Amino acid sequence: MTTTPTSRFADTRPNPWVTFTLRRLGRLTVSLAVLITASFAMIHLVPGDPVRAALGVSASPELVEARKHALGLDRSLPDQFGSFVAGLLQGDLGESIGAGMPVAEIISDRLPSTMQIAAIAFVTTIVVAVPLGMAAGVFTRHGRRRRLELAFVGATSVVAVLPEFLLAVGLAAIFGAQLGWLPVALKDGPESYVLPVLALAIGPVAALSRIVRVETLRVLDEDYMRTARAKRLPTRILYVRHALPNLLTSSLTLGGLMLAGLLTGTVLVENVFAWPGLGMTMVQAIIQKDYPLVQGVVLVYGTLALLINFTVDIVLAIADPNSTIRES
Repeated sequence: MTTTPTSRFADTRPNPWVTFTLRRLGRLTVSLAVLITASFAMIHLVPGDPVRAALGVSASPELVEARKHALGLDRSLPDQFGSFVAGLLQGDLGESIGAGMPVAEIISDRLPSTMQIAAIAFVTTIVVAVPLGMAAGVFTRHGRRRRLELAFVGATSVVAVLPEFLLAVGLAAIFGAQLGWLPVALKDGPESYVLPVLALAIGPVAALSRIVRVETLRVLDEDYMRTARAKRLPTRILYVRHALPNLLTSSLTLGGLMLAGLLTGTVLVENVFAWPGLGMTMVQAIIQKDYPLVQGVVLVYGTLALLINFTVDIVLAIADPNSTIRES
């Protein structure tokens, strides 16, 4: 059979998966380049002399100049930027002015503590929000239990917008200072994780459970659910085997996007509970005017957020390839 020019053209079209992945990688690369440039510019846009600010007004001019030379801050901006990018490619984030240690070493020591509470808060959010939102959808379907619906929507609306810092202070005051049930400072044993994780997870649980409730109402009205109900399947099978899998795709996607917010939320929460992570490190570095350390922490936070968003895009494309790739 003779191949027409149109069919030959159709056969040579690029694979949509390849195009989608390349576009996402291109966006990630551009975003990383902007992040790197902004973090480099940050240390030079700060008013005054960052080295003098970090060493104090009593430091001698000779000491300040020697420190600038050691950090490479006495060279031209293009040379500094080139060295900065070359160092990043080798895993070198510079040297802390205050501690006199490599920034990468400080971050590698503090990052696991931050990732621990962020990961536990993420799992807690998914485990609590999905059943809670699903139950709210089932019990308030077709306008039933109107008071329950109003209470759920009202409570989750308020809790979802509460800042993590305010939740952390409230939890520390009630369960730590007044009741004395849980420790409110430092990382010391499994019980010390409870309050930081709750402070991070309560808001996302409220927000995600609202979305899961709406998704539950939509799924329960689908034709395949009507068919399943017509077969008089047990309630457990109806909701767990038929409704839940169709909720998890959107729930996990939104939960993944919330993970980036959980990471940034650790900055203030860690300082409330004196948690030895990146958040407390960054605030201390800002107070001490240790700008290379602030620069490194900002880079790590920004890179993690970008990688999380990239991963969510890929997972969403795998879960729903037709709509995701078409929209991209």
